[in-house]
Amino acid sequence: MSKNEIDIMIVGADRIAANGDTANKIGTLEKAITAKYYGVPFYIAAPSSTFDLDTPTGNEITIEERDEEEVLYCYGKNKKGEKETLFISSPGSSAKNPAFDVTPAELITGFITEKGIIKPNNEAIKKLFKK
Repeated sequence: MSKNEIDIMIVGADRIAANGDTANKIGTLEKAITAKYYGVPFYIAAPSSTFDLDTPTGNEITIEERDEEEVLYCYGKNKKGEKETLFISSPGSSAKNPAFDVTPAELITGFITEKGIIKPNNEAIKKLFKK
C-alpha cells in the first residue's frame, strides 16, 4: 500500500453487527486502519447470513479467548526429530489470545454480498433483509 500498488482490499467476516461493525480474525482491524491511512477502499466479502441484526454493534459481539499457550509457546521438532515445547516469551509472561477483533463500520467502504454491494450502516443493512 505504501508504494501505491494496492487498489482495493477485500477480507471476509465471521459476524456483522446491525450497524456494520464486523468481527473477523485477528489482524483484520489493523488491515482496515492501514487501508484508511493509505486511502485504499476496504471491503468485507460475506454472505448475507453473516449479518446479525439482533446484535446492535460490535461491542455486543462476544469474542472467544483462546488458550494463552498458543502465543507463549512454540511447538516443533529439534534436530534429533524429537518433539519439543519452547517457551518463547519472557519468564513470567502471560498473554491475551482473542480469536477475533472487531473492525468499526466507519473503516469499511462496503459489504460485498450475494445481494450486491451495500454501505456499512444500519439503514443499508436493514434494506438488505427487506423483501
